[in-house]
Amino acid sequence: MRSVRNFFTGYGFPIVIGIVLLVALVYTLGANDSLKWYVVSPFTKQGAVNLKFLIAGTFNTLAMSFLALLISIVVGLLIAIPGIAKNKPLRATNYAYVEIVRSIPLLPLILWVYYGLPEIAGIQFDYFWAGVFALALSDSAFEAEIFRAGIQSIPKGQAEASSTVGLNYFQSMRYVILPQAIRRILPALGNQFAYMVKMSALVSVIGLQELTRRANELIVTEYRALEIYSVLIIEYLVIILIIGQFVRWLERKMGTDEASAGRK
Repeated sequence: MRSVRNFFTGYGFPIVIGIVLLVALVYTLGANDSLKWYVVSPFTKQGAVNLKFLIAGTFNTLAMSFLALLISIVVGLLIAIPGIAKNKPLRATNYAYVEIVRSIPLLPLILWVYYGLPEIAGIQFDYFWAGVFALALSDSAFEAEIFRAGIQSIPKGQAEASSTVGLNYFQSMRYVILPQAIRRILPALGNQFAYMVKMSALVSVIGLQELTRRANELIVTEYRALEIYSVLIIEYLVIILIIGQFVRWLERKMGTDEASAGRK
């Protein structure tokens, strides 16, 4: 409970201040007759309805991004293992996958998954799962490189010590190497989650009702692009700031726990 309270007092306060200053700046710069802030104002009936409509897309954005991250972490780890093998064909497989997948732009990949897979393989995803699959596939190549770098950063003596106490390769990875590697790559994983949330906006092109899609639909009815997109930016800003600060808190927590374990 204390750690949660410390998180909000230590990290939540700067987030709130930053958001308040940004909102004040936007309204100050737009304080003229040409801008109609009432369409997104929580103090007007129309604005409150519009804000509720916009914020309702948050669940799809976060759920899609989180599921895609989990899948990409699993796939990325499986792809990373051959990249550190002594077998050249396995390393070549890792290299080919990473280079090919991360060279494909995300937007064409989303369109290909949604429109192409039904034609090629007879696999039809709905909007949500097409977005999850495309995001996970794109991010898995980056996750593979993150895991490979994290695993290779662990001294070889750790693996050698594991083998001397009777652990096989997979037990050594599970109990010795990966726990240490994850602590080291945690900031990179947090960055990838933030990246995933931002890139999820591209899934709006196939019709998923996430934040960006809802903003575009609201603009069609209100014809106030600047005001609505300003709110959209603030929404993403809030989400990314919270993710970033949570990862920092988790990194410090895991680092503290590791240091405490080392003193015992």
